[in-house]
Amino acid sequence: MFDNKEKTNLDELGEFGLIKHLTESIELTEKSTVKGIGDDAAVLDFSNKKTLISTDLLLENIHFDLRYVPLKHLGYKAVQVNLSDIYAMNGIASQITFSIGLSSKFPLEAVEEIYEGALIACKKYNVDLIGGDTSASAQGLVISVTSIGYADEEAITYRSGAKEGDLLCVSGDLGGAYVGLQLLEREKQIFLENPNIKPDLEGKDYIVERQLKPEARKDIVELFEAYGIKPNAMIDVSDGLASEIIHICQASNVGCKLYEEKIPLDPMTYETAREFGLDPTVCALNGGEDYELLFTVPQSDYDKIKNQLDISIIGYITEPNEGYQMIAKSGSVHPLKAQGWKAF
Repeated sequence: MFDNKEKTNLDELGEFGLIKHLTESIELTEKSTVKGIGDDAAVLDFSNKKTLISTDLLLENIHFDLRYVPLKHLGYKAVQVNLSDIYAMNGIASQITFSIGLSSKFPLEAVEEIYEGALIACKKYNVDLIGGDTSASAQGLVISVTSIGYADEEAITYRSGAKEGDLLCVSGDLGGAYVGLQLLEREKQIFLENPNIKPDLEGKDYIVERQLKPEARKDIVELFEAYGIKPNAMIDVSDGLASEIIHICQASNVGCKLYEEKIPLDPMTYETAREFGLDPTVCALNGGEDYELLFTVPQSDYDKIKNQLDISIIGYITEPNEGYQMIAKSGSVHPLKAQGWKAF
């Protein structure tokens, strides 16, 4: 990703020099940030709001492959996947900390690219980078992001609030990130077998971007506020639709009916999945990394939801003894099972 550039060895800067170099131009814009980088801890003031905190860890060769992930995209994605957790609580993200562990193979210019991507994400989502850490790593590149946000106590949405009769809804479309990953993995294998062959990603920009540069759905949280919608339960789709639906059902002690024909799939996702011999529905159910918001609302909110182009009603919540069911396009009923990404 950086072989053709002039390289600066990190030893020339040392840890404190590296931190100073990366953070000296950071500007703070969030009114809740009292003190950012430069002291032993940041200082925040959320006044009468409740504070939301989430942390994610990204490990080289577990969560990303540097053979096809641009470093700037990696920094951007590391922030996005963390902000998504705050939005999944119906909150607004306001700050992050960004920590990085590096092996000696990374020059300064590579680290700059990662931070540039992270700061682009921060600026786009009005989030302050207020701290972090750098360290040597013997296990490849490690990125840890902690996101901080806020919400009124009555606005916070948990996984555990779904009620029988609720509409089951999801933002955006699903499966694109997983199919994009299959495309990138295929091109990597072709390149490894013959480095003279250039990657063929033409016409596949959308699904590649869904994998490399996801967008957290702050806009959906803002839509809720604008239309007076308060979800009863919510979660972000990081591990696949089936897994997330079951998380909500288990936390809420309810069942569900999901309609296969209602699952939103982008045409490029559908067509590319078919090219790979994959079932597009399975990609949406078990693929993960879409970072859309899955939520339930009472039926009384139907009129507020039905005309939102970026929200799909995909089923409804049932009593617990009905279990977790998917109604296939054929009309047959199947048990919904979580087969998404496993950490161990």
